[in-house]
Amino acid sequence: MISETLEDEIVRGSLEPGTRLSEAAIAERFGVSRTPVREALQTIVSRSLAERSPYKGVIVRSFDAERLGSMFEAMAEMEATCGALAAQRISEGDLARLQAMHGRMTEFAGNKAFREYEAMNLDFHSLIYEASGNVDLAEIASELRLKLAPYRKSQLFQIDRLRASNLEHELIVRLLAAGNKPGVEEALRAHLNGARHAALKVRE
Repeated sequence: MISETLEDEIVRGSLEPGTRLSEAAIAERFGVSRTPVREALQTIVSRSLAERSPYKGVIVRSFDAERLGSMFEAMAEMEATCGALAAQRISEGDLARLQAMHGRMTEFAGNKAFREYEAMNLDFHSLIYEASGNVDLAEIASELRLKLAPYRKSQLFQIDRLRASNLEHELIVRLLAAGNKPGVEEALRAHLNGARHAALKVRE
């Protein structure tokens, strides 16, 4: 909860670049000991939202749109690769699970259930990584996703992006069911590109 709150404030600009994230102040703010605060700050640093500075502690990093774009580009290529393999290897069981997830996410989108949609969105993409049948690719994709998590999450709290994301998922599922390898690749690249534009819009 602490890391999610701080991540959201950094992504949206409430905590400006250069702001020192004091363990004592954060612990007092949330009414906890310093131990969970240290864990939360470690998570934020690992996602490149802040950095440890000698004699200063943890400092909010400057926002770099070019760097963020580069990360989304890498994620798009990684997901496209996983999706291409999944189009050839996905089992009937995993495809059924993916279709069921999409059905639930359609309900969430219709009800503007942002948090529920975002939570299942993680499972949706993780299942595609697993369906690639390549453990190493799935692991790399998951690690990169963790770095982008605050930005991918923030863009899904815009209703227009939420609905667009759900339509893009529908296309991805149909293409996977058809075993359309190039189609899945292109659809996932476009999906991540849409997420990138929305994430930058949130920051701006």
